[in-house]
Amino acid sequence: MSAIVTEKPVRRFPGMPIAAQLSVLFLVGCLSLVIILPMVSTMNTTSVNLLARLKPPAGFGGTWAHFLGTDDLGRDIFIRLVSSLRTSLALALGATVISAIIGTTIGILAAHFRGWVDQLIVAAIDTQASVPFIIVSLTLTAFFGNNIVLFIFILGLFGWERFARLSRAMTLASRGRGYVLAMTTLGFPWSRIYLRHVLPNIASTLLVTATINFPEVILLETSLSFLGLGIQPPMSSLGNMLGFGRSYLLTGWWIAVVPGIAIFLCTLTVSIIGDWARNVIGRA
Repeated sequence: MSAIVTEKPVRRFPGMPIAAQLSVLFLVGCLSLVIILPMVSTMNTTSVNLLARLKPPAGFGGTWAHFLGTDDLGRDIFIRLVSSLRTSLALALGATVISAIIGTTIGILAAHFRGWVDQLIVAAIDTQASVPFIIVSLTLTAFFGNNIVLFIFILGLFGWERFARLSRAMTLASRGRGYVLAMTTLGFPWSRIYLRHVLPNIASTLLVTATINFPEVILLETSLSFLGLGIQPPMSSLGNMLGFGRSYLLTGWWIAVVPGIAIFLCTLTVSIIGDWARNVIGRA
């Protein structure tokens, strides 16, 4: 009797690696912390207690009452970290959405009109990609001043060329496919074709690009706030916490180290999730 060989089904998508799982858990924990804690706690980031100034973290000579330590004004580092994390994540998310909308719209317009419009947009994309954006950000921030709405818009200009280049290429590829040609022949308007058919087909790739752009926006905001051109007191962000703590590296190292670790972990985890998502889509 011949043996019956059963073939195991091939998994189309690989399982999420442990690094990506830990990254998701970390981000979920951060989001839960910054959303839930302010709702259930009377946290005050500007509360000053000079009697508790420069208290080290627990385990380094401090107490669990301020388990991440305090700054030179006696403000609790953990409370300030939660507030700063909420600000930085909100800024990065808003800026990434703005960048994706601007870049995707420009890329689709370039693919639709072609000709001199396409050439002009491609030239703008190449120009944006060749100029260090930190210099542009410093110039705009120093010239127009520190305004939170303007600051988000400046951050939103970062990375739009990445979305534009990708959406342009994928839209050009989609225009030659059968379903687009059929709808064009039937007289469907291009706006409907792009919004209801082309855009949903390229959305997953654009989403992966957003996960790559997101940590870079966090680092840009951190750099500008570190230099004093970003978020201004009494608001707090990871960047200005880090910039404020640089004056106390010898007497209160935790003031700068704690937000520095938070910046590192946030950018690392989002990058890991973005790499995993890119690999999954690439194998689909």
